[in-house]
Amino acid sequence: MDDDVSRVVLRPVAESDLDLLEQLTNDPVAAGAHQWFGWHDPHYLHRRWRETGMLTAETGMLVPTLGGRLLGLVSWHRSRSGPTSYCWNIGLVLVPEARGHGHGTEAQRLLVDYLFAHTQLNRVEATTEVDNRAEQRALEKAGFTREGILRGYGFRDGQWRDNVIYSVVRSDLAKN
Repeated sequence: MDDDVSRVVLRPVAESDLDLLEQLTNDPVAAGAHQWFGWHDPHYLHRRWRETGMLTAETGMLVPTLGGRLLGLVSWHRSRSGPTSYCWNIGLVLVPEARGHGHGTEAQRLLVDYLFAHTQLNRVEATTEVDNRAEQRALEKAGFTREGILRGYGFRDGQWRDNVIYSVVRSDLAKN
């Protein structure tokens, strides 16, 4: 069996991916309960792709695939963690049919490896709502450490919600 058919692979966003990615970020059914944040500019991703290809020094987006099939998106942005330091904050959205199969765990693990291999930042962090147990399990399986609760951290669906924060630092990889 070909390796790319049996495992998740990250690749840059292609122009042909944009309509599906737009659906994942601007359609409440496709986005899912924890990723729907309201309607937004329907041309944003197309403009961003034309301007930057979704990859800059401070932010990026890649698509996880399995056997060439698009599974969703992983993204990151640089976040200040101190007066002179920064970390990466990552996110993930999968197409509905890819959820619950471990693909998100693998995509997040691959993204951490990618960011540590190609940038000098020491920390990758992710947050998820306290009632998003599936994402918490995925982050833990991907090697993230649960650090605590961020009270009233994110606004979604008309209310402020508590989030759990997770992280991986470079020295964590040496332990594995």
